[in-house]
Amino acid sequence: MTTVLIVDDSSTLREMIAGLLLKAGMTVLEAKDGLEAQKMIEAAPPDLVVLDIVMPNMNGYELCRWIKNSPATKEIPVIICTSKGEEFDRYWGMKQGADAYITKPFRPTDLIGTVKQLMR
Repeated sequence: MTTVLIVDDSSTLREMIAGLLLKAGMTVLEAKDGLEAQKMIEAAPPDLVVLDIVMPNMNGYELCRWIKNSPATKEIPVIICTSKGEEFDRYWGMKQGADAYITKPFRPTDLIGTVKQLMR
């Protein structure tokens, strides 16, 4: 079973994304910021990470860079899911190593489809 870590400081958004992933048959873990996610990833790496950019303590760009620069976690697919929709934001997210970039608000089928595609 696929385990997905959702990293977002909004509990409402974590709940919404978790509901979509659970309905698609995945196991879901949640973290409220990059530092909490980092500890969880070190303890038990998930199969995929969905993260926001704007968060306290460690932002999504920093977390993505940390995941992709660590030999133990660099193969974990990362989806940035954020309200930052400017072309530069997308460019910068992909430059940090993100495997996909989805802007909020998003269609549930887009998120699930992207997760499934990256898990192939």
